[in-house]
Formats: sequence, structure tokens, C-alpha cells
Amino acid sequence: MLGLTSIGVIHTAISLIALAAGIIAMLRDWRITPRNMIGKIYIVATIAVCLTSFGISKDGGFSKAHGLSVFTLVLLGVAAVAGYTTLMGRAAPYVETICYTTTFFFHLFAGVVETATRLPRSAPLAASLDAPSLQVAKIVLLVLFLIVVGLQMWRLRVKSNR
Repeated sequence: MLGLTSIGVIHTAISLIALAAGIIAMLRDWRITPRNMIGKIYIVATIAVCLTSFGISKDGGFSKAHGLSVFTLVLLGVAAVAGYTTLMGRAAPYVETICYTTTFFFHLFAGVVETATRLPRSAPLAASLDAPSLQVAKIVLLVLFLIVVGLQMWRLRVKSNR
């Protein structure tokens, strides 16, 4: 199925759960937070996606995608520290929000890349990771990420000034 191994199918299914939970959280709450069920589902699914990614390798070794998984796990850890300790002081809600939002955009990025290089099966939208159309998509996602984070920071600032 699309050249996926069994672990690849499981990884993809879990990533769709994480992506759906992230979309719901962002639309409903403007952020992902572990303080509600949808946020918890997102975080657990994201951890599972990262862990299953280590069982997948197109080239037989550690790849950029594996590095992204490691970085995602680090960001989830930083978000947890920010959200559940006083270590980061007043910056905590900002750090927590930025970390979770970054992991969400990593899901979007990986999803766009994998979809564009695999579908449609007979003639994928992008022939390689370096395809110009994929470069444009990456830039669009980066701009969207910056806009969303900016709006989130503004909302948190307004909320803290009430």
C-alpha cells in the first residue's frame, strides 16, 4: 500500500489521529494544551508517531525525518516543563504554546512532503524532496506557522493583561 511497510501503515494511521486532534485543538482553543482531552490525545499520538518513525528507514539509517522526531520529542519535553513547573516563570505559557504549535506544524510539514511524494501513486505531485512545488509548499507552511504563532502570542498577551 503506497510502498508502506506494516510499521509505516501504523505510523501513518497514528499521525492522522495526531493531525486531527491538533486541528481540532487549534480551531477550538487556538492552541494545543495537555489540560484537555483533545490535547492529551494529540500529545500521546505525537509521541507514538515519533517512536514509530524510528522503525522506518528508506535508506537504512538515521535520516532527517528521524532527526525531526528527536527534535519533536525534545519540544514536547520543553512544553511539559513549561506547563507544569515554575522554571520558566511568566514566559511559561508562551514557551508551552510555541513548542506544541511547532510540533503541530512538523506534522503538517511531514504530511505534505509524504503526500506530495507518494500521491497520486502513478505520478506523484513531487518527484523528490527538492521539487520546486514542494519548496513553495514548505514556504507557505512556514509563513502560516509564523502567522499562527504571532496570533497565539497576541492572544496570550491580551489574556494575561485582563
